[in-house]
Amino acid sequence: MILTFLVVYSAALVALSLFVSRRVTRSSDFFVAGRQLSPALLFSTFLAANLGAGTTVGAAEFGYRHGLSAWWWVGSAGIGSLILGLFIGPRIYRIASRHNLYTVGDYLELRYSRAVRYLMAALLWLGSLSILAAQLIALGLVLNVVTGLPAHWGTVLGGILVTIYFTAGGLLSSAWVNLVQVAVKAIGFCLAVPWALSGIGGWEAIPAAVARNPSLAAESYLSFTGLGVAGILRYAVILIPSFIVSPGLIQKLYGARDESTIRRAVSFQGACLLAYSFLPVILGMAAMARFPELENPGLALPKLLAEGLPEWLGGLMLAAIFSAEVSSADAVLFMLTTSVARDLVQTAFRRDISDANLLRTTRVTAVIAGAAGIALALWLQSILAALEIFYSLLAVSLFVPLLAGLYSSRPTAGAALAAMAASVPATAAVHLLTHGAGLGFLTPAALGILFSAAVFFLFAARKNLAAPV
Repeated sequence: MILTFLVVYSAALVALSLFVSRRVTRSSDFFVAGRQLSPALLFSTFLAANLGAGTTVGAAEFGYRHGLSAWWWVGSAGIGSLILGLFIGPRIYRIASRHNLYTVGDYLELRYSRAVRYLMAALLWLGSLSILAAQLIALGLVLNVVTGLPAHWGTVLGGILVTIYFTAGGLLSSAWVNLVQVAVKAIGFCLAVPWALSGIGGWEAIPAAVARNPSLAAESYLSFTGLGVAGILRYAVILIPSFIVSPGLIQKLYGARDESTIRRAVSFQGACLLAYSFLPVILGMAAMARFPELENPGLALPKLLAEGLPEWLGGLMLAAIFSAEVSSADAVLFMLTTSVARDLVQTAFRRDISDANLLRTTRVTAVIAGAAGIALALWLQSILAALEIFYSLLAVSLFVPLLAGLYSSRPTAGAALAAMAASVPATAAVHLLTHGAGLGFLTPAALGILFSAAVFFLFAARKNLAAPV
């Protein structure tokens, strides 16, 4: 029954995407949905993109291992989304609509230089493939639990599905498909949490299970701050900036009707993300109580849904998880393919490319990127490891140049290039030298952002001092 449900559901997603894709006749439809997304569509496409492998299967795994304080993994993303919706988003949208920008690369070239655009694109392609791989790994785990299919084959099949429906219609078709996916996720998670708790004997069963498990400490496992200051900062520093400056998310808000749509839709989405953050964590803790010796904690959520819930609810929830991974994967494909087509092909090689050829190039790139994501997923096979690669790279390289460029006219392209080029190797060096621990409560990503800011403003100050009075 569950397998049938997933097959029918997947076919429906593809059919809806192909139906909507008939309206995609121009590159602006594919890139920014003609800048006509309503508050409901913008809300759903944002929330669907943010509810992916990390915020479902990954968050439940985190909850299984660390308990209630795993909230900070998804909660930090919610905080970043609120800042984007209230402050950063409307400001950059104003510039994008005035200058007809399609990508974050367009903005960086307008604000700084083409060299900054190219460097950002190169870093983005490297990091984005890792987050695409994370979504495909989760798809493989879901299909493994449902069908017994080896996880690597599930990863391949999931990657093919995502590539097909995204390639059809870009942002416009994704927005409509995401509306369906968000509805499935909302219903599924809201039903699953009370049912899962009831199935283990209520919340009281979790402290009892912790007490029986010598590897867990009840005081930290059941505490909202159990990760400690250093642990909380580790994820807050990586995720809050990443969800403020993520090129994929910023490009989605380019598709809004107006600034008011962004404030309403993206901010409400951030608030929903904060509330939702508890749900997968509690499901992971319930899985710990029901399956205390699970060999692979990454299977905590799929196993709980397949074996710990009624078949109809398990099927609905697995469809919700499947939706989460598919919608996040298409968001990453969106970010990757539009960047390649716009930031590389059109800007560097064929500035006179026709609109029809640009659309065709973007679709071909989507197929290539989908195949590359599948290959990387088969190699990594770890959701959290893949996500940390992406979020760390994004935060340390883009956060300072993008925000400083939005709020000040003084920084130069040289300052942006220096900060982006220096921050990534500096972060990697700190990570290697401290074995990932950082210095004190400052994680490698936090130190990378601080180093980026120092280099950026040092170069900006030198330029300003050298300018004639």
